[in-house]
Amino acid sequence: MENVETQSSHIAIFKGKTIRKTLFQKEWWFSVADVIEALTDTVDVKDYIKKMRKRDKELNAYWGTNCPPLEMIAKDGKRRKVSSANTEGIFRIIQSIPSPKAEPFKRWLAKVGYERIQEIENPELATKRTRLLYKLKGYPEDWIEKRMRGIAIREELTDEWKKRGAKLERDYEILTAEISKATFDITPSRYKKHKGLKRENLRDHMDDFELILTMLGERTTAEIHRTKNSQGVPNLKDDARIGGEVAGTARKQIERRIGRSVVSKNSFLKNGDVKKIKK
Repeated sequence: MENVETQSSHIAIFKGKTIRKTLFQKEWWFSVADVIEALTDTVDVKDYIKKMRKRDKELNAYWGTNCPPLEMIAKDGKRRKVSSANTEGIFRIIQSIPSPKAEPFKRWLAKVGYERIQEIENPELATKRTRLLYKLKGYPEDWIEKRMRGIAIREELTDEWKKRGAKLERDYEILTAEISKATFDITPSRYKKHKGLKRENLRDHMDDFELILTMLGERTTAEIHRTKNSQGVPNLKDDARIGGEVAGTARKQIERRIGRSVVSKNSFLKNGDVKKIKK
């Protein structure tokens, strides 16, 4: 799944108020504190949330599930985890806010939801918005082309996994790690540490060679699944290792020719500068 792979943070403006939002598991999640502040003008958001949860027993009972902590940019510029809710969750919270300001916010959320429905019905819209996001961040056009192709290949592969028995998020993590180990001799989690990343999107910090080899490993794995008609996570794992080995062989040949490791510490910085993104 491309869950974490497509995650990105944004600031939205509503009636002069900033509403932080992040794309997580293919849908928008909003900062609960920002929404409440925009709708109530309270000077103590934490206290308002505390009283609201105490007043609304049902809302409080499912708070942990419906309002998970997601990383967003705080007022001091640092990334922190804040209670967040998707469109459905925000609508539920608004029901507990006795404020006339809630109605225009509902219309704003409806617009966001409508845009998401449009993307589901016409995937090209989602692709265009993702491409624009990368462009605004300062990525070069040729890198964006590779990244977008990589996203398509990844989705094709996860569709195969879903059809062939991968059910849990952990299954996808195991299969992804298997390809990565065979391709780069390193797991995604260690790869992120190697690049000095924390919760950032690993593939958004890969250079051309890294993206191309990732695509090769995943595209080969998908083709092996179809050729062998593999079923069940154990068999999918074997295929993932073989697909990754194909890319791993290519990596070793490249490294012998260029005289350096393909596994790079280089990354794309948050300030929009490209730190030695290789062409």
